[in-house]
Amino acid sequence: MTAPAVAGREFAYAFRSGASAMTAPGGVAVLLPAKQRLTGLTPAQIQTLKALGRGQVTLDDLPGGGADPAVTGILNDLVGQGFLTVTMRSAGSDLYTLRPFDTPPPRPPATPHDAALGELSKFAVIHRVEGRCVAEHPLSWCDIEIHDAGVLAVLTGLPGGAALTPQVSAELARDLKWAGFIAQPGTEDSEFTTRSWGAHELWFHRKSTFGVRAKDWGRFGPTKWAAGSYPPLPARKAEYPGPAVALEQADLDELRVTGDALTSAIEDRTSCRDFDTTSAPTLDQLGEFLYRTHRNRTLRVIGDEEFGSRPYPSGGGLYELEVYAVVRQCQGLSAGMYHYDSFDHVLRPVTDIDNPAIDRLLTPSSLTLSGGQLPQIFFVFAARVGRIMWTYEQIPYAVMLKHVGVLTQTMSLVATDMGLGTVAQGYCDTAAFAELAGVDELTECALGSLVLGTPKL
Repeated sequence: MTAPAVAGREFAYAFRSGASAMTAPGGVAVLLPAKQRLTGLTPAQIQTLKALGRGQVTLDDLPGGGADPAVTGILNDLVGQGFLTVTMRSAGSDLYTLRPFDTPPPRPPATPHDAALGELSKFAVIHRVEGRCVAEHPLSWCDIEIHDAGVLAVLTGLPGGAALTPQVSAELARDLKWAGFIAQPGTEDSEFTTRSWGAHELWFHRKSTFGVRAKDWGRFGPTKWAAGSYPPLPARKAEYPGPAVALEQADLDELRVTGDALTSAIEDRTSCRDFDTTSAPTLDQLGEFLYRTHRNRTLRVIGDEEFGSRPYPSGGGLYELEVYAVVRQCQGLSAGMYHYDSFDHVLRPVTDIDNPAIDRLLTPSSLTLSGGQLPQIFFVFAARVGRIMWTYEQIPYAVMLKHVGVLTQTMSLVATDMGLGTVAQGYCDTAAFAELAGVDELTECALGSLVLGTPKL
């Protein structure tokens, strides 16, 4: 994506947030954070990497002023791998910046029809981020920072703003299509997978999950970002005024004596973070566990709709959740990833344990376990979203998250009753799951996960 200035148009480049390059003698450099080693670089290419490390540059700032194919080649490589932000400028002013967070697809070639914009995707969101105007799309590989009112007018289709030159307008339309912000007219409202998702739901899904947009653990999850700036909230809410109404307390000891297993499970349940690697759960225990928590008990057919029944509640009786078991240690069962068929009560193999994406899925779970150990059994809760979205509007994503909560509670209590240990995970690598399961994220996506194993005594 390099070109000399044409009709007042030029590109400016900089390393994206978190990316940099370390150079060494002999034409060697390492790109961070990917730790990608480059060799055989020319002096001009080394100078280019150093210039990018100092801040935003244009071709005129680089060796050869953009005429050196080695310089334009390494720029194109860095852009193509998502290491650089690219800013469009015109008449000395910044218009917009592409800010990648993932590897982009190949940029489409220029055509005479580039100015034909199409329509803005219904999933595009424009909002303020730390004083900047940013356009985001849940399925894009980049955000677009908007610097000029004319760009905003083109993006939204509203009149007004400074006029853009035809060359700039064509380049903008080409970049919007490249970034996935443009849809063919009518397609998003005619195809079930895109019509069923609300913009707020898909945006929230991508913003609150790890693996595509979020890749930096320093800015995701339990970072305690407010420490030092704001005091933590107390555990107890301030009391309301007026006389309190006393409530009878249950006699838990008596309930235990009478054999109330539910009471025992509720009272004894606790997150288990340390597991006995010498005594993994057995296949029979895994079977009992899944039978008691997620099997399909009955199937009702009303018209052309099917309604299941499992041991936990589900909105509308739709039961959209699927359970996948990533098994590392289980007596009587080969390691690997399995799908639990809740109708036939069987495990169906999905992929081998040595699949590289398994590590991406499991490694984050070690952050919550003692000594960084990996789980014996790791469950992924995935939603076949169409089951819910076919019926509900505006609320299906929120409903599915509630279902993850009740399934987590059900599994935690059953595991406690069986003498097993669990700990729920507050995140899951959705990209790794989709790769392993071979599913389209708009059709089936990971929403939660849970570790199961034999507690270490």
